[in-house]
Amino acid sequence: MKLKELERPAVQVWSPASQCPVYLATGTSAQQLDASFSTNGTLEIFEVDFRDPSLDLKRKGVLSASSRFYKLIWGSFGNGLLEASGVIAGGGNNGMLTLYNVTHILSSGKEPVIAQRQKHTGAVRALDFNPFQGHLLATGASDSEIFIWDLNNLNVPMTPGSKSQQPPEDIKALAWNRQVQHILASAHPSGKAVVWDLRKNEPIIKVSDHSNRMHSSGLAWHPEIATQLVLCSEDDRLPVIQLWDLRFASSPLKVLESHSRGILSVSWSQADPELLLSSAKDNQILCWNLGSGEVVYKLPTQSSWCFDVQWCPRDPPVFSAASFDGWISLYSVMGRSWEVQQIRQADKISSSFSKGQPLPPLQVPEQVAQASLIPPLQKPPKWMRRPAGVSFAFGGKLVTFGLPSTPAHQVPQPCLRLVFVSQVTTESEFLRRSAELQESLGSGNLLNYCQNKIELTSLQSEKMLWQFLKVTLEQDSRVKFLKLLGYSKDELQKKASKHITEEASASSTFFDELVPQSMTPWEIPITEDTDGLLSQALLLGELGPAVELCLKEERFADAIILAQAGGADLLKQTQECYWAKKKSRISSLLACVVRKNWKDMVCTCSLQNWREALALLLTYSGPEKFPELCDMLGMRMEQEGGRALTSEARLCYVCSGNVEQLVECWAKCHQASSPLALQDLMEKVMVLNRSLELLRGPDGVSSGPATTYRVTQYANLLAAQGSLATAMSYLPRDCTQPPIQQLRDRLFHAQGSGVMGQQCPPFPFPRVVVGATPHSKETSSYRLGFQFSHQVPTPSLRPRIFTPLVTPLTPSHSSPYQSSRMHNISDYRSPGPQAAQPLPLGPGVRPALFEPPLLREQKAQVPNPTVFPGTWPPPGPPPPMAPPDTIQPGSASLAETAQQLPLLPVRLPGPSPMSFQSPAPPVSFPVTHPPGGPGAPCSNALPTTGLSTVPPGPQDSLKNAPVPRTNLQRKKVNASLATYPSYIHQ
Repeated sequence: MKLKELERPAVQVWSPASQCPVYLATGTSAQQLDASFSTNGTLEIFEVDFRDPSLDLKRKGVLSASSRFYKLIWGSFGNGLLEASGVIAGGGNNGMLTLYNVTHILSSGKEPVIAQRQKHTGAVRALDFNPFQGHLLATGASDSEIFIWDLNNLNVPMTPGSKSQQPPEDIKALAWNRQVQHILASAHPSGKAVVWDLRKNEPIIKVSDHSNRMHSSGLAWHPEIATQLVLCSEDDRLPVIQLWDLRFASSPLKVLESHSRGILSVSWSQADPELLLSSAKDNQILCWNLGSGEVVYKLPTQSSWCFDVQWCPRDPPVFSAASFDGWISLYSVMGRSWEVQQIRQADKISSSFSKGQPLPPLQVPEQVAQASLIPPLQKPPKWMRRPAGVSFAFGGKLVTFGLPSTPAHQVPQPCLRLVFVSQVTTESEFLRRSAELQESLGSGNLLNYCQNKIELTSLQSEKMLWQFLKVTLEQDSRVKFLKLLGYSKDELQKKASKHITEEASASSTFFDELVPQSMTPWEIPITEDTDGLLSQALLLGELGPAVELCLKEERFADAIILAQAGGADLLKQTQECYWAKKKSRISSLLACVVRKNWKDMVCTCSLQNWREALALLLTYSGPEKFPELCDMLGMRMEQEGGRALTSEARLCYVCSGNVEQLVECWAKCHQASSPLALQDLMEKVMVLNRSLELLRGPDGVSSGPATTYRVTQYANLLAAQGSLATAMSYLPRDCTQPPIQQLRDRLFHAQGSGVMGQQCPPFPFPRVVVGATPHSKETSSYRLGFQFSHQVPTPSLRPRIFTPLVTPLTPSHSSPYQSSRMHNISDYRSPGPQAAQPLPLGPGVRPALFEPPLLREQKAQVPNPTVFPGTWPPPGPPPPMAPPDTIQPGSASLAETAQQLPLLPVRLPGPSPMSFQSPAPPVSFPVTHPPGGPGAPCSNALPTTGLSTVPPGPQDSLKNAPVPRTNLQRKKVNASLATYPSYIHQ
């Protein structure tokens, strides 16, 4: 693609790679004359600004020259001294060499000419600055003259050897070696190339073609290999480019022969050693791939010869071409066809001639349009290739690739590239504990598992929690809960018997010494005092006034005895009056025991006595109300207590069997969780779930939204560490939430042959009918009840969203949910109905679409469907119209469709960093717990509705988690990849 153009009959040179902005210097060519036949010379400097869409170059400096130029070279000599703009050296007629200060040309200030020397006897056609020592300049002219100039001292140049050693002919080109600073090469019209060693001041090797038809016009050293160079021939009989290696100088390594006439110039890309530019008398500019010897880029045929091509040192894909028709053009090998330039030029001309009226479109002849096509590079250049690539894939896989360490010229073409698929393990302790839990769940030996946790736990609150969890697996759980709270009947009897030993013995002696005596007549008082009034009330049967008299005189024992004789109502009134008048430390407890109003006790007791309150519930509360009262106590401890009471509230939820509240309480205490913290939670959840299964049966256990979210998060962590089978075993099997269905589908297909024989999970995404007309009266293929095979390893014919990269390890594990059906109830210890609540979505989580009900309920199948591999949908009659809940191509915009697609709530972690983006904290809902509790008989759970939203949960981040040493196991995969590898994405 043409980028810029300049009408100048001139030679050209680019600014050094260190120069910014990029400049292009031009000097009036000594080999060309314009229509005026002027012999004046001009040196100009233009800024190359590719941000400007026009083809024009901006001139930044101009200087009249005493002579015209055969060659220009721009060196970086004088950094700092000359404001880092460098020096331009120009070779002219009569052996004139002129040095210019670029900074002074640009500023139009001081004298720009640094020096002029006329040592050569003929035209100076060859110039080159040493790439290692910028003050050394090599010049070549007629009569085999080569001078080495030191810009610090221009008085006496050095000559590399005597003329007798050189061929007596012109010097067509000079080039310093790009790897060895004291090696210089010169090219001669006879086809010879002489390599000079300036340390010895003599030629060390001469290279020539045996056909004697080479007429060398250009020379270039390999940018990376010190012993390789190219020579080009301008002889029309042998228009070739020869690649020589000085270690095998008997014949060229490679000969490039695509030009039909003599080659005028070559330029080797410093950014990609495989790319070589050449221009010839056949009006062609070719870009070669020296590795394969093919032409990878070709400009359309020009109107005249291009005598000089040069790569831009700073911008790798850009090169310039100077032609004999007086134009200098800038191109990019990454460009497209010239049609864009032709249209731009046509529009520019049309705007000048239209006079406000649009002109008819330009009709370009067909042969011209075909000739203007510029094919892109057939191989990506080196500056665009990634030397290495790395990408994390699902299941903790790390996919890497890299370019071979062998140099490109030694690599056979084509060559095999290696892609490494490695298993990354960053959480070894997490995996170890997960394996222990999985083994205990599979063997059912959870009592020993809990006992080990109790022994290994040093924190008292955690030890107490594991003791409570262990009790849930045992018989007589309430008695053991009371014992753990510090209240035991045996201990109480010992303490009480010790306290009343003396009084008991005295009472026994008193009764033993009692001797029956004659009965003394007793009197009934009839006085007007309290006893007399009390006697009269009793004689009349007025027990109520009698009780009132006793209470007034604070004879509470007499009042209680009389109230018992008066019936339940009188007794209750007497008790209330007694508690109102008699205040003691234990009166409130007595009132609770007598009244059995445990809800008021839970709401009004001091939280310092939460243990005593829980003990009262364990002792007196019935199985119907026990779970609800325990949850109320735990919630009150969370809301009114501090962090310590929030942690202790977990014991209440263990007693009630409320897994959901246990998870939410854990989330409050672990705002920034780590994998080990989540593992600790899952251990408690799995043990409590197993105890509930033992108590109620498999059908009586279900997961709430917070629990489901944490289980999904845990499964994602396991999958990220490579434990795909284990992760899949933790997912609730009957849960219809889209994130869980998507994760199950992804885990299933990622295991490859590890799930052979297992049933494929249902497709978790809504199907989109592609290509159906919006007004079609027919239904889609799946509406007809078309079912696909769900057996592995039969390939699935539905669109696969997640494709496994490799086959992971697939150990067989039992599922903690393998016998459980999912219901939406909050209390796990007491079965019963509970309505599903709408849940809010957290940040970054969108509502996911469910699979249409028809998909889930349709059972009919098409008999013997014929399916062709690799086709979708299967061949058959035209697809009918989709149901209303299926996305149609014309029913919604692309943005609306994108918002409806389900998204996973968490991101797969890698070694570093690892993070989980979770929704907002869950909302606590008032629930009514049906009958159940420790020690309660098993009962059947009523089915309830499933969840329809993404489970909420507090925001957890694994960024603060400690990252242990990564365990990387590499697995090498041989793949015949393209020469230019790219990133591999999941």
